[in-house]
Amino acid sequence: MGALVLSCAYYFFVLASYYILRPIRDEVAVFSGARTLPFLFTGTLILMLLAHPPFAALVSKLPRKRFVSITYRFFAANLLVFFALLKWAPESAEIWIGRSFYWWVSVFNLFVVSVFWAFMADIFRNEQGKRMFGFMAMGGTLGAIVGAATTAGLVELIGPVYLILISVALLEFAVWCVHALSRRSTAGGRTPPLESGIRVGGLPETEPGRGYAAAVDASAEEPIGGGALAGFAQVLRSPYLLGICTYMLLYTIAATFLFFQQTAIIEVTMTDRLARTAFLAKIDLAVNVLAIFTQAFLTGRFIKWLGVAVTLTILPAICVVGFSGLGLWPFLGVLVVFQTLRRASNYAVARPTREVLYTVVSREERYKAKNIIDTFVYRGGDQVGAWFYGAMLWFGVGMSALAFLAVPVCVVWLAVGYWLGRRQEVLARRQARGDLAAKAAAAAATSP
Repeated sequence: MGALVLSCAYYFFVLASYYILRPIRDEVAVFSGARTLPFLFTGTLILMLLAHPPFAALVSKLPRKRFVSITYRFFAANLLVFFALLKWAPESAEIWIGRSFYWWVSVFNLFVVSVFWAFMADIFRNEQGKRMFGFMAMGGTLGAIVGAATTAGLVELIGPVYLILISVALLEFAVWCVHALSRRSTAGGRTPPLESGIRVGGLPETEPGRGYAAAVDASAEEPIGGGALAGFAQVLRSPYLLGICTYMLLYTIAATFLFFQQTAIIEVTMTDRLARTAFLAKIDLAVNVLAIFTQAFLTGRFIKWLGVAVTLTILPAICVVGFSGLGLWPFLGVLVVFQTLRRASNYAVARPTREVLYTVVSREERYKAKNIIDTFVYRGGDQVGAWFYGAMLWFGVGMSALAFLAVPVCVVWLAVGYWLGRRQEVLARRQARGDLAAKAAAAAATSP
């Protein structure tokens, strides 16, 4: 129970920090105009590609607690740089500082959340993840509510610049949670997946008589090793990881289409920049209030009753209906309802279920391959969606037609999600058999 509370607190601080920044970032996109979004997305993708190798090098060489802490404090230091630039740079530089801030926050949010879930999948086993990841997501949703409410309530009083300092403080609180969780996990141990190197007859070297659990304890904070680019090879040689890539790619293409439509509709509906920021923060608030109810009462039950495969299809099914509705009625009210339901179902149901997929892969894949999927592949989907949307606008395709174009994408996404869930269940059963065999071998080796 203590580890679950700390995990919820960790995610609370991470998402509260991000949701303070999110409306500020999204307002920069609106201010730049919908037609500049492909340019913004390209810059984000390039920055994401540059950021992964240094992170993977940290994962290879440093213990888990250290590379996670360094990652968060690096982003906090960058925030302080943006605080100084936004406060003291000349007004003529505002547009480029704002675009740089958009790029940086778009990298920041994926990295800090990806690292959180990789850490959780490293601590908790498959069955624990199915039970607990929904509650952990609820901690993040509470943080998102607090972050969105903070921006909505304070941005018109103190301005966006001083909100950055609050975001920095929340990131430091997240680092404290990482340290506390590392101490608890190495004290209690985690049963590793079959692929992680602990197999029958292949336990890590330990003191005689210490056994299986002690071997796991000893290895939990050791450097993972491997190369800085190993994650790319892991993804390419694994059909399962390629399936997750495809799921993420289709998810982000659909989300990008909706983001573009949101930007275009708000751009022509609202003209005051502070009012737009507050409005976007209120959407965030509504999303997270709905999500927290679902996480508290439904997420765990969905995974238990429906299974991973069916649960992964809920979000794409909502998008099929939502884009069809937006194609028929491309208005602000329809957009708000669709965006609220889509994002709430993502945070409350799809995200925790998707993270269960990583409980059956190796530790190196969990940090390196997962980071590539959560960052580079995610932003690659953004890029595909952005340039395709931009090309359709150039050809004069209207908003309704663009919404209908997203429907077949969501149908394919639904099918991939079902396949992934079925494959995860197969790997989970194989993992459970391997864990039992390894424990039996360890018990036999230590018995007199």
